[in-house]
Amino acid sequence: MKTTPLNIPEVLLLTPVQHRDERGFFSEVFTVRRMAEAGIAATFVQENHSLSRQKGVVRGLHFQTDPHAQGKLVRVVKGSIFDVAVDLRTGSPTYGRHVSAVLSADNWTSIWVPPGFAHGFCTLEPDTEVIYKVTAYYAPECDKGLKWDDPALAIDWPVERDTAILSPKDLAQPLLSELPPYFTAS
Repeated sequence: MKTTPLNIPEVLLLTPVQHRDERGFFSEVFTVRRMAEAGIAATFVQENHSLSRQKGVVRGLHFQTDPHAQGKLVRVVKGSIFDVAVDLRTGSPTYGRHVSAVLSADNWTSIWVPPGFAHGFCTLEPDTEVIYKVTAYYAPECDKGLKWDDPALAIDWPVERDTAILSPKDLAQPLLSELPPYFTAS
């Protein structure tokens, strides 16, 4: 597995090997051993699958607070997304900064987003399917969010504000400056 740290080194791109032949391919997309070799000592407890019917769907920016903070291992099985992680760890040298990557069924790349980060994505194609493993169960009382288009984040989303498709919940999320210090850098 190829492991590539992004500009915030705790966020990693992971690209498993594909063994191809005339029938198609085979790939080990997840093994505990490969995760440990990449420096990810996480236990995943839940896997989620989302389908976005339209191009320009924005999901996020989401996170869960302690005691149910989640790390996420995200991959695309159909279509493509512009994926974003925002550092919410107070005291971190990268607090409030983000990293992004394009994940697609074609590039076969996953992203590891550790606890302490907000996560979101924008679909680049219709009928995009995303699967992600998480390190903590969904806990509604810890479910939080961050405004996707907060100017302080300076995220260059591939969709205009007036054409982005968001849930009412995501439209109502607070700005970074309005968040309490949910996480601290270790």
